[in-house]
Amino acid sequence: MGRLEANFDGETVIVTGAASGIGREVARRFGAAGASVLVADVAEEPKDGDVPTHELIEDEGGTAEYVETDVTDRDQLEALVAAAREFGGVDVMINNAGLYVGGSVLDLEPEEFDRVHAVNARGTYFGTQVAATDMIERGEPGCVVNTASISSSHAQFDQVQYDSSKGAVRMITRGSALELAEHGIRVNAVAPGQIATEFLEGWTEEATEKAASDDLLKPVPLGRAGTPEDLAGAYLYLASEDASYVTGEMLYVDGGWQVF
Repeated sequence: MGRLEANFDGETVIVTGAASGIGREVARRFGAAGASVLVADVAEEPKDGDVPTHELIEDEGGTAEYVETDVTDRDQLEALVAAAREFGGVDVMINNAGLYVGGSVLDLEPEEFDRVHAVNARGTYFGTQVAATDMIERGEPGCVVNTASISSSHAQFDQVQYDSSKGAVRMITRGSALELAEHGIRVNAVAPGQIATEFLEGWTEEATEKAASDDLLKPVPLGRAGTPEDLAGAYLYLASEDASYVTGEMLYVDGGWQVF
């Protein structure tokens, strides 16, 4: 099967949490499709590679710039969007930065709960807000794509804090799509399933080595963990003109997990 070819020539794309994992691959794919990519993360060095994402994009013939960004700080998000104006202004905002902390609802400390929600929910909310405000001020409607999760709509053991933060992402996506439609701004989300990245520290190696009988993979009809490469195309689709009549949606990329 072939891959659909996307064209984002002349467009500027921000990807938060882009140093590693899903964000790194999404940023690469937008760079390969001709976009100028702002790679936003708290640190430049990747967890899953030797070359920083923006340098990798440039090595592959693309245009990219790294902007140190803590998505829990709205001032830093505003500075990130302002940096995009050097390339003409943000056309596509990918709110991908995320944090996972496991633990029982009976044990989790308030600081841990707040930290997860600050990155996952607050970061998505204000990332959407500052990007949409800039698009409206410039009179250039674009689109926002958030990283949700299968946890946005399905509870799992020992992760109430994560599930609730991703549930918030789901409703931020839907509510923002409703409000911003009058400005021509589309807002959607990608909902990954079990993805083998460094995001779930200590789980990636186990998940990639064990067979489909592993408890984590039993609900996945395709019988394997997904990869960032499996996901990236969904972001490009939702940001493209092919999805011009799609807003407020969650695109599940989970190996069939939902139909188990």
